Amino acid sequence: MSSLSAADLQRRHGLEGAPDPFPSLTENSNHQSAGASSVTAVDTNSEAAFPSLAPAAPAKPTTAGTWATPRITKPIAKQSGAQETLTLPSIDLNQVAGKGKAPTILEYQKTIGSKFRVTVTSVQQRTSGHFVFTIKGESERDVAKARKHIIISLSPSVSLKVEAPNSVIPSIIGPHGSTISAIRDQTHVRIDIPRKEVVSVPTNGHATPGSGPSPIPPAEDDEEPTTVVTITGPESLAREAQTLIMDIITSKRAKSTSRIQGIPKHIASFLAPRRAEFVGAAEGFGEVTTTLDRQAGSIAVTGDREAVKRVVEAINATIEELKTSLTPLKMGLPKKQHRLLTQAVLSEIMANTRCGVTVPSPEDPSNEITVWGYITQGSDLSAGLQAVLTKVNSQHAQEFTLPPAIASDVLTYITRTQYVKNLQSTHSGIAVHLPTEGQIKNGETLTIDFVGKKETVEAAVASLAGLIAKLNGATRNVHVDWLLHSSVQAKASKKIKAWHDVHNVSVYFPDGKLEKDAILLVYDPLSSREGSATDSLELVEKEILAFAKEAGSIKHELVPVDRKWHDAVAGKDGTTLNAIIGENRVVSIKLGPEALGSANGSVDGGIAKEDLIVVRGTPSEVDRAVKEILRIVENAKNDEIDNSYVVEFEIGREYVGRIVGAGGAGVNKLRDQLGVRLDFVDEADEKDRENGKKKKTSSSSGKAKVKIVGRRENVEEAQKRIINQADRLADEVSEVLHIPRQYHSSLIGSSGKYVIRLEDKYAVKITFPRESNENGEGKTREHLKPDEVLLKGGKKGVASAKAEILEVVEFEKESNNIIKFSVPSRAVARILGKGGASINEIKDATDAQIDIDKADSNPDVTNVTVRGTKKAIAAAKAAILAISDQIGEEITEVVQIESKYHRTIIGAGGQGLRELIQRCGGPSEPRAQAGLVHFPRPGETGGEVRLRGERSLVKKIKAELEKAAAGLRDRVVLGVLVPAVQHKALIGRGGQHLTDLQTRTGVQVQFPGSRSYSSVGEPENASDFENAEPADMVKVMGPRAACEAAIKELKGQIKVAAEKPAPQLTVQETIPVPHKYHHFINQQGNLLRSIRSFNVVVDQSSFPTKPAVPSGPPVDSTAAPRIDEEDAVPSNDVQWQVIPNYQDADAGTSEWTLKARDQASLDKAKKVLLDALKSAEEATHVGFLTLPDRTAFPRIVGSKGATVARLRAETGADITVSRETNNITVIGSLEAVETAKEAILNVVNTRAPRRGDH
Repeated sequence: MSSLSAADLQRRHGLEGAPDPFPSLTENSNHQSAGASSVTAVDTNSEAAFPSLAPAAPAKPTTAGTWATPRITKPIAKQSGAQETLTLPSIDLNQVAGKGKAPTILEYQKTIGSKFRVTVTSVQQRTSGHFVFTIKGESERDVAKARKHIIISLSPSVSLKVEAPNSVIPSIIGPHGSTISAIRDQTHVRIDIPRKEVVSVPTNGHATPGSGPSPIPPAEDDEEPTTVVTITGPESLAREAQTLIMDIITSKRAKSTSRIQGIPKHIASFLAPRRAEFVGAAEGFGEVTTTLDRQAGSIAVTGDREAVKRVVEAINATIEELKTSLTPLKMGLPKKQHRLLTQAVLSEIMANTRCGVTVPSPEDPSNEITVWGYITQGSDLSAGLQAVLTKVNSQHAQEFTLPPAIASDVLTYITRTQYVKNLQSTHSGIAVHLPTEGQIKNGETLTIDFVGKKETVEAAVASLAGLIAKLNGATRNVHVDWLLHSSVQAKASKKIKAWHDVHNVSVYFPDGKLEKDAILLVYDPLSSREGSATDSLELVEKEILAFAKEAGSIKHELVPVDRKWHDAVAGKDGTTLNAIIGENRVVSIKLGPEALGSANGSVDGGIAKEDLIVVRGTPSEVDRAVKEILRIVENAKNDEIDNSYVVEFEIGREYVGRIVGAGGAGVNKLRDQLGVRLDFVDEADEKDRENGKKKKTSSSSGKAKVKIVGRRENVEEAQKRIINQADRLADEVSEVLHIPRQYHSSLIGSSGKYVIRLEDKYAVKITFPRESNENGEGKTREHLKPDEVLLKGGKKGVASAKAEILEVVEFEKESNNIIKFSVPSRAVARILGKGGASINEIKDATDAQIDIDKADSNPDVTNVTVRGTKKAIAAAKAAILAISDQIGEEITEVVQIESKYHRTIIGAGGQGLRELIQRCGGPSEPRAQAGLVHFPRPGETGGEVRLRGERSLVKKIKAELEKAAAGLRDRVVLGVLVPAVQHKALIGRGGQHLTDLQTRTGVQVQFPGSRSYSSVGEPENASDFENAEPADMVKVMGPRAACEAAIKELKGQIKVAAEKPAPQLTVQETIPVPHKYHHFINQQGNLLRSIRSFNVVVDQSSFPTKPAVPSGPPVDSTAAPRIDEEDAVPSNDVQWQVIPNYQDADAGTSEWTLKARDQASLDKAKKVLLDALKSAEEATHVGFLTLPDRTAFPRIVGSKGATVARLRAETGADITVSRETNNITVIGSLEAVETAKEAILNVVNTRAPRRGDH
């Protein structure tokens, strides 16, 4: 068995997301261009240069070293514009020289300044030699453009190469090229990935690689084939792109795909139901997916490498088991009934009876089906057989034999006219099966199978029989060389429709890929037009033959070309041949026996058939194709001369497997990069074969011969690389480190990336043991014990890797201190927090591991185990005990508050209660506030409010709650009559007078037409104003004494305003206003006050009795988060519901009488009212927007309501922001309501600018 690879071990230990203990100190050093001459400034704060060995706090990944990537500060927004600082390690002014000499740095800065409307200054640092550019401009956009141009134009251009495993290339490219496009857009560099091609040597006729002696099997541990990705562009940006690609490679390296092939058809049906069992074999080793291809008899397994290996092992074991445990039972069934055994039916039989069924293909003449079941379960076979009989007898199957003379014509016609689809649509519930291509090629009697209910099938068969009766004698085949079909179609394009319209004849040309000459003519059997089929067919045939004659003749030419050059003519997968033939396919080219028959021999002139190329087509096309073929052959012969240099040498046989690589990866890499052909020959095996001896299992000793063919310089380079690799393998040593198993997971890392990086850094192979077997040894090829880790590689690399691993182990020992203590069980809930929030916060703050378990002996005590450094465990213990101590000092109090006041005290989203707690000196954090105050849930009787917490805080909160309850008990709503014409004066400009009054008296004053007027309820003293004008009723809400004081002040102001003489109203007009629009039009900019501004008085005959707008969505108080609960966490959800407007409104109509001094004033008031009614008609919907809290409400309203007024104007919707709850009501058309909602959320999600922001 193979060793557990580094990438797979991490999943075995569950280390997803753990940090890297082996950060590379020179991650990009191997790719630094020769031309880079700048010196790196040492950054003592760099995690990449001085890595921390602690695994608890991973460093943020860096995109490149400081010497490679330009340092760009964030743009600084000032009143005068924007500014950025850019640092480049080196610059090359020759790149911007153009045709003349290179400009000076000052000249270049002037050019950039004028081009991008910025000011550019620069300075070269004395110590590092780096160039620091300062760019200033009026806008950030201009500065960004200038910065980008400087980087691209001045940074030296380099070409970097990254070797990526072939399996990772799709991830680098991304779906539809999205990933590589994003990297290009970010870095502005060119990234080239060679097209995926089959590995071959461009020998143009040579034997394909591997055709000689079989290479020695590769070792399992070698890497997969790679593709070279080339990155070209400014040095700093190229290295940034290189790092991004390397990150993708690292994350994907542990993935693999394996395919199990040659699965017998009857066994495949038993594997499909056991998919979950196979996937379960990979549990603990990563994710894996399986795909079963029944036709190909294969299963593809894709996922994490170790998981794939285990699933493949499980599937192979199951296949071997099934081969010996299944027994067949054969049964003959008419072929027509085979159609009833679809894949869905077979899967159902398997699920119900544990039996598989194999059905012969339609081309197979056998009518036997086979039922497979377990040898030990004879009853299953009987049940399976019975299930098959039940299914085949559940529907009627009938064959219809096509007349042999016109069978092919009938199939062509019903296929091209979609007759079968129409037949199935007409006769619902039937399935129609046409003959397969194999049956047609075999020349069998062709039948069409029908499946369904008997009466429906018989009706469909009768319809087909009627069609065939009409087609008999109504078809004709016109033979025209298939190479002329496209030309005939082009010439007859206008005639084809006329032939059908005038002569009732349809023309069907065969697919050009079939290379058939026959053109089918059909006298339309579905047409009601009368006429002679024979005459019409003859007329169309003559015209088609005339067009064929005009198209020209067909030329046939034999081109003698040695067989070894045919591959060059054909090209990879026939691509070169397709290019010669062209898109129009008016020429045919056949290579060797394909054209003149498969029999051996020769043609006239003694030329062997396999050395011929046959070209057919129009004369001009044949001449062109022959000329192109001869040119390709000549080029191939010249290439052979250039690529015929050969070198042979020997290497140790034990190194061949590692050099060849898994699946030939190493050899393929040399072939891809150098274009050479390699063969490895074991001389001992060759001698055994020559002497007729059976090949024995050879030892690793001895020599193997290497043969390389290609261009001289390429062959010599390949030889050099192979010899160097063999020398490195000869220097390889092994060393076993004894490391306790508990530290293995830390050394492996997430996705194995730590140990992979260590392997890459020191060129070594590191093997960890797998799960131990009964003997206590790990299940690896090296038979490692559980506490052993094997290192293989060069002496120096093994020594360096060993030192670093042991250093990390020592650090792990130092960091894994453990402390245990206990806390009261009642404090555990507070220590953990909602969803573990509190304990996770402690873990993050201290970098310690914390485990909490209840003590078995005492349920009142819970044990806590803390792991980490001494400092970390001390801090974690202190934090946990602090929470536990708080629970011990708590007291509990009860306050009696009527349930009708609870919602008001809690406030929308708990805002009122949060503010109350903070006023008492309590915490501001929601988690800390949770549990201090607990109100009864809806449905619970009584008004007990429970307080629990620190003694002094609980006392303060209790006093504040009692004060708030007392204020609510004393709150009343009183009415006062104020003439409507004086409302505007009492409110004041911008509401100033009203605000002053409310502030002085501590009440709320609602004038008619205000948005909250209807929601405050009816006044206590409403009976005192039964005959009063509703438009004069002003409501005052608050403590009784304060309300009475405010009313007294209002009455005092009324007397002063009443001294003005009332205007004389001589003109009036009555307008009907539906009750359902009453509240809406009154909320549109305070309609009544607008009308009165024209000195017009309004009398209303009646008023609506129902609420202003439909009730909002029901509130599920049980689901809403509550601040007064222990585990409460404020919700961040935004709720939105739209309902039709006016659905529950009054149905009556009110007569509005407008009275004015003159007609002009009346007309103005009338227009305002009619416009409001029109808006009301368009306000078809009401939206209710509920925010998680009221923190954004001030921004939504704006200064003196400016923002909400702007939103109303922009969206055309009426927007009401609640003063008490988290609700916002939006009224208008559906489009306006949705637009207003989005506009409000934009305001909510836009953070208000703070002092110091740039």
